[in-house]
Amino acid sequence: MLNLRTVIDPEIRRPITELDMIGGVSVDAAGVASIDLKLTIVGCPAAATIERDVHDAAVATPGVSSARVNVSVMTPVEREALTSKLRGGRPKTLQFGPDSLTRIYAITSGKGGVGKSTLTANLAVAMAEGGLRVGLIDADVFGFSIPGLLGISGSKPTQVGEMILPPVAHGVKVISIEMFVPDRPSDPSETGLRAPAKAAVSWRGPMLHRTIQQFLTDVFFGDLDVLLLDLPPGTGDIAISLGQLLPQAEVIVVTTPQAAAAEVAERSALVARQTGQVVIGVIENMAGLPQLDGTTLHLFGSGGGVDAAARLSTPEQPVPVLGSVPLSIAVREGGDLGLPVVLAHPEDPAAAVI
Repeated sequence: MLNLRTVIDPEIRRPITELDMIGGVSVDAAGVASIDLKLTIVGCPAAATIERDVHDAAVATPGVSSARVNVSVMTPVEREALTSKLRGGRPKTLQFGPDSLTRIYAITSGKGGVGKSTLTANLAVAMAEGGLRVGLIDADVFGFSIPGLLGISGSKPTQVGEMILPPVAHGVKVISIEMFVPDRPSDPSETGLRAPAKAAVSWRGPMLHRTIQQFLTDVFFGDLDVLLLDLPPGTGDIAISLGQLLPQAEVIVVTTPQAAAAEVAERSALVARQTGQVVIGVIENMAGLPQLDGTTLHLFGSGGGVDAAARLSTPEQPVPVLGSVPLSIAVREGGDLGLPVVLAHPEDPAAAVI
């Protein structure tokens, strides 16, 4: 018997035998295996990988001299059966309801430019490297940057019926509005762009709410240990929508050491509390630049993280400073290259704190 259970669909992250992607299997007297492989859709981006893995698994079986993989595509009925199986037979609904075992962390900030998205991307990858099953929603609809930070800018999700399969980057399942926004028409005067610029998103509240709701219903993340949400800065519609859709989410506030930034960061946490979410900690980013002589240059001041945590703490619910991340050239370089610092330079002081 061919051992095809070892072949994992790279998008769904389950054995293809569980996904009903294998039809007939036979081995003739000469040891030639014939396998019928049914892909989920026409043009499946993982087709070549799955076909190769099926072939390799077949020829690794004792008694098999060679293998022939016959590739076809699921029928609409088979696709519908697959999506129903993945949802556990339940109708399409919010994936991370009150009974979900997934820990949900909303990463927020009062203002832009504090490194919230960079921290979120690195936290997600660090968790995945630690063996957790991690999903990441780029909820910053206007200022989406997660795909670029993770090196998958330009990637598109795969749609199977009404189900959307998110791309995977460094072990993290990722969805972002960038994956659905068309490229902006190019300007002949622009040169040196590493990727086509995206058109601007200019939506009001109802569209923003619907987008986040679709991310939480139509996108299939599967069983996750952790779901991270990169929120836009401030206290706008998306923060309120996520408070309504995911009241059990735990909130982490990102600030810089600067007193003005810490004061603004406090407001985003207060909005989260108004929707029933719990603030579990503060991360102070850009905490200082280590010098060769062992001292630290505090370019953005000091004490903002401690101050924000103290203001947000109550006798019933203290809010700690979870970490103080130093300024790092490697963090910036990793963001530009799409290779998070926790992977590229795990020995870097900032990576170690994250």
